Amino acid sequence: MSLLDRLRMIRPPDLSRYRRFIVDGHTVGWVAGDLAARLREHDAVFVVDDAVGLSSRLRGYAERTAAVDGVLRALRAEGWFRGWRDEPYPVGPSFETRLFQIERAAVPSFGVRAYGIHVNGFVGAGAGLRLWVGRRSRHKPTYPGQLDHLVAGGQPAGLSLEENLLKECAEEASLTPDIVHRARPVGVVSYLMENEEGLRNDVLFNYDLELPPDFVPVNADGEIEEFFLWPIERVMRELSETADFKFNVAFVIIDFLIRHGFVGPDDPDYLELVRRLRRRPAAGVK
Repeated sequence: MSLLDRLRMIRPPDLSRYRRFIVDGHTVGWVAGDLAARLREHDAVFVVDDAVGLSSRLRGYAERTAAVDGVLRALRAEGWFRGWRDEPYPVGPSFETRLFQIERAAVPSFGVRAYGIHVNGFVGAGAGLRLWVGRRSRHKPTYPGQLDHLVAGGQPAGLSLEENLLKECAEEASLTPDIVHRARPVGVVSYLMENEEGLRNDVLFNYDLELPPDFVPVNADGEIEEFFLWPIERVMRELSETADFKFNVAFVIIDFLIRHGFVGPDDPDYLELVRRLRRRPAAGVK
């Protein structure tokens, strides 16, 4: 396996097998046939034909949100949407334009664009650089026991990126605001893939945070069971030789390796790595 093999594991889905999810004239996601058939039975909220939409009677953010939530909770009682969290995610054609919100667990089933934050917590520079790595709790409903970042989390409705960064850093690593404010935004990675959850249509906002050598993270929310401070050579070896890192964490770390010069333009896979880190979004979803 190589770094490129890690990214090749993420294969774009065949969207011809899905119906567009269109709200207020915007394509905001993609719905598989079995869910579309079930939504047709909730015709006071959803309109299902060649595409999936919302009833024209539903107007505005709050009204759409309440109506859709009622349907999702009914479907949850039937066994849909594994790992319900009571955490709302915004839905819209772009990060700036939000039309309503839905439960996080339902996001992949509707193929809507989701956003998240990932923090590369590191110590040192050059050949001596070390990266903090967390191991996800084996009790988490998603990707239990896999390797993760120092801090990573979804971007819920109602919080700014800065507010969410402060919250996630406190919960996952007990980082204080004075340290968190040193984090530098360094860009995004994006991908569109199909897995057992549905469609993952994600954009991750990435941050680099250089930490003092004596800092030791402490998890406060039970989502990470242990931390390691690994030399960058070991991180690269684990990425290249195993599938232990959660798939999107691998994306963010490979981006880190490129930006910090550990993978350079003379590497034969360089251009393909960069291309795959920033997949174009599905048509109609910015």
